[in-house]
Amino acid sequence: MTSAKPQLVKGRLNKLLPTQITVGMAEVALKRAHWASLGRKARAAALADHWFPSIIGPEGRHYIVDHHHFGLALHQEGVKTVSLMILKDLSWLEPLHFWHVMDHHQWVHPYDSEGLRRDFSAIPRHLSGLHDDPYRSLAGELRSAGGYAKDVTPFSEFLWADFFRSRIAPASLKKNFPKALAQAMKLARSQQARYLPGWSGVVPPA
Repeated sequence: MTSAKPQLVKGRLNKLLPTQITVGMAEVALKRAHWASLGRKARAAALADHWFPSIIGPEGRHYIVDHHHFGLALHQEGVKTVSLMILKDLSWLEPLHFWHVMDHHQWVHPYDSEGLRRDFSAIPRHLSGLHDDPYRSLAGELRSAGGYAKDVTPFSEFLWADFFRSRIAPASLKKNFPKALAQAMKLARSQQARYLPGWSGVVPPA
């Protein structure tokens, strides 16, 4: 017996709904800069090869469950249409039940820029409504610098962001990002961080 294949469709970028409250705006800026450096053919190839995983929710709306940074960057760059990979059709559920199912599958991350869980109603209704979380930018930059490995754990970068939130002062992060990144690199290899997805420190001998 063969398993069902995901449905692949096209979608209007300005109609997609996020499933989280924040992004790291510094990471969005990097993705915009990379996009701006591409030629027409490279841009077309990037869009053809990149699928946004999506859940069909109430009223047939598409909720993306990953790649929010890239989606926001494309929106800010004026891209109109993207490719979607439909993971599940939950359009028949009532809104409250829909969000509970999304939460159960870890397809939603309703946490604000302070790391506090909010009601599902706090999730923006458009990618342009996403809020900045500087610690998510720090976590993204740290992964790019090799501080930890990419992991399939849902919203793993936010787990790292919360780890640094209580260890690196906001003023330090804002005043001297490179210094904060160096501090984060040291913390990322410590035993304190060993519970986090993608941790690449050294396990001490028994």
